[in-house]
Amino acid sequence: MKIAVLGAGVVGVTSAWYLSDRGHEVVVLDRAAEPALETTFANGGQISVSQTEPWANPRAPAQLLRWLGREDAPLLFRPRADPALLTWGLRFLLECLPGRTRRNSLDALALGLYSREALRALRAELSLDYDQQTRGILQLYEDSAALAGASLRARELTAHGCRVNVLGRDQCLALEPALAGSELKIAGGTYAPDDESGDARKFTAALAACCRRRGVEFRLETTITTFRRDGDDVLSVRVKDASGAMGEVFADAYVVSLGSYSTELLRTAGIAIPVYPVKGYSVTIPIDDPGGAPTTSITDEAYKMVISRLGERLRAAGTAEIAGYDRSLNPVRCAAIRDRARMWFPRASDYTRVEYWTGLRPATPGNVPIIGHTRFENLFVNTGHGTLGWTLACGSGKALAAIVDGDDPGVAFPFRGRPQPI
Repeated sequence: MKIAVLGAGVVGVTSAWYLSDRGHEVVVLDRAAEPALETTFANGGQISVSQTEPWANPRAPAQLLRWLGREDAPLLFRPRADPALLTWGLRFLLECLPGRTRRNSLDALALGLYSREALRALRAELSLDYDQQTRGILQLYEDSAALAGASLRARELTAHGCRVNVLGRDQCLALEPALAGSELKIAGGTYAPDDESGDARKFTAALAACCRRRGVEFRLETTITTFRRDGDDVLSVRVKDASGAMGEVFADAYVVSLGSYSTELLRTAGIAIPVYPVKGYSVTIPIDDPGGAPTTSITDEAYKMVISRLGERLRAAGTAEIAGYDRSLNPVRCAAIRDRARMWFPRASDYTRVEYWTGLRPATPGNVPIIGHTRFENLFVNTGHGTLGWTLACGSGKALAAIVDGDDPGVAFPFRGRPQPI
């Protein structure tokens, strides 16, 4: 079949690769000039299978109230007159129930384990280089009570196939010597030795080059405006090129992987999905002292941020701001991430040459992606990955390609959240 993949981020490009691998003719459409210039561009860099617990958990409502009004809060909610936000917010609160949180965590964990193996196989097959580190992820706790709670979760993750070890302070320092200079208290940590990190943008660009060599066509600087449909089929997508000229792209099947913008496009086909943009921030910092920078990827549990070493750079990323499609940089939130990274690793850099970035994560209320069919026979969705886009990308693309062909994707993941008619 000829298949149009809508979106050239990490999820769209992995979908294109696996569809091409199954023998399909694939064209990728995106409004940007290159792959991975939007949400994938400067994310936190973690392949964090061990950290699939969603933002929507039993602790979240109290945390939201505690953080209300703080511009530097890890999770910042900006009320607005938006019916979509109200609906999404009510669903978010529902997903905070303990049973739903556990189910969402295990669903994402199953897909994460599958995805990590798919990434490793792809890296070996194609000899991809994207500043990857395979030294695991160390999640640090400043509070002993929080560490005790994490110990319980570590046991459950290990029981479900994701190895997580609980470490004391001295063990954390032995694992990551650069922490010796930290200005922050370390009560202990949890360590997932099989997790990884790497530059998602470099990975996507490298995989897109492999796609092109295989014959995948990329039509970039092409804005997708609406679907044209007839009965149970989508006939085409209407597009606008860089010059403003309108046109149509015809295919046998269509895959929507437009991140937060998937919601708007699917609405033109009469389909509603529970995906809302959640703004995340990152800072990229050149490393001045290699010995003062970590080689193990770090998660800061208290501030909900991550720090990954990408070659000669540090990438610190995190926080969530629910503010619609606003992509402006908030200087307070940018400074908070930079300063927190400096407190963890003060010797790594002088922290004066910093690149700030923000992107919109496509979040479902429970942080479980939407992958699979729609009510149209030839229209599929692969979006809604929230904070786990890089972690789940390869598995999502591989599973989506199997679903398009009518095959079992081979992963124990209940492809829930089937998009419904409006």
